[in-house]
Amino acid sequence: MIIGIPVYQGVDLLDVTGPHEVLKWMDPELDLRLIAASTDKPIVTRDGFSFLATHTFDSTPRLNVLWVPGGDPKKALAPIMGGEVPDYINFLKRTAATAAWVCSVCEGALLLAAAGLLDGYQATTHWEFTPCLKEFKNVIVVDGHPRFVQDRNRLTGGGISSGLDEALRLVELLKGTMVAQKVQQSLQYYPRPPVDSEIPAPDDPCFFTWKK
Repeated sequence: MIIGIPVYQGVDLLDVTGPHEVLKWMDPELDLRLIAASTDKPIVTRDGFSFLATHTFDSTPRLNVLWVPGGDPKKALAPIMGGEVPDYINFLKRTAATAAWVCSVCEGALLLAAAGLLDGYQATTHWEFTPCLKEFKNVIVVDGHPRFVQDRNRLTGGGISSGLDEALRLVELLKGTMVAQKVQQSLQYYPRPPVDSEIPAPDDPCFFTWKK
């Protein structure tokens, strides 16, 4: 099994490392790839953390699971969604065509939508970006702010931390409930935030633009 996380400059750190941690607890020997145009140039996340991709787009023609992370909307998403970085969208289209599961977390749903991979599917994203996802008229944006939404072989997550819940669900789908429970126990993932707040209403329309 090959699970791929295609990364880019300005990606959200937890969108990548959260599922990476969960999935590696599922199987330490899992072929889990961080994929980019180059493995030589460091990927710098939105918050300044840097790492190297493990594989290139060209070296990974097929995936069993595609996981698309979110990132900086204006510096990262807009160029990709607008066609200025065609290699990324082309990779999504190519690998999604044969992948058993196509997943995104946070603004990653916008990248899937831009590739036409959420047409006719129910989906969610970070609460602040739901007006942006609604601009793709063929995507059925789920009301409210669910942690994740599963529609057939599409699995989309809400804001950044939702990727942990979503990845745990993916483990359950791939290996069953008992394995998912063992991963949960290993991670001691029983969140109890020290604060409580309500998700605010997002601004409408979408607060950033891209060429369509």
